[in-house]
Amino acid sequence: MILVSSCLAGIECRYNGTHCNVEKLNKLIKENKAVTACPELLGGFQTPREPAEIADGKTGEDVLNGNAVIFTKSGEDVTDLYLIGAYKTLELAREIQVDTVVLKENSPSCGSGYIYDGSFSGSKIVGNGVTAALLKREGFRVISEQQIDEL
Repeated sequence: MILVSSCLAGIECRYNGTHCNVEKLNKLIKENKAVTACPELLGGFQTPREPAEIADGKTGEDVLNGNAVIFTKSGEDVTDLYLIGAYKTLELAREIQVDTVVLKENSPSCGSGYIYDGSFSGSKIVGNGVTAALLKREGFRVISEQQIDEL
């Protein structure tokens, strides 16, 4: 079973109310080989919502270790909501016994190779979002939508 970021399945749940539909993933969902989840919605966010980034060039691992925070563009600390969403996603992944998780690259939650650097300038750094970091820490295979050819 595969767990897929909801936005990659065409659900308009990204911060700005859009999606990033990937047809191959939709096909897997229709074949009952994949299910969707949005860690940010699971954490209590609404759509649309203000953009957020992990502060100071830190990563999801730093957030999980209590060494970094996630702020919205206007400066609100939303770290707790991201952590709640990450742990709820972990529970779901365990419950449905997924072997692979496909998450949306660049997100402070789902980025699995690159995330924004916290400056809200569009600059990216190598690193994982909070959910990706937690799932990897717990032994799940996490890939981005750019790696779906590996499925």
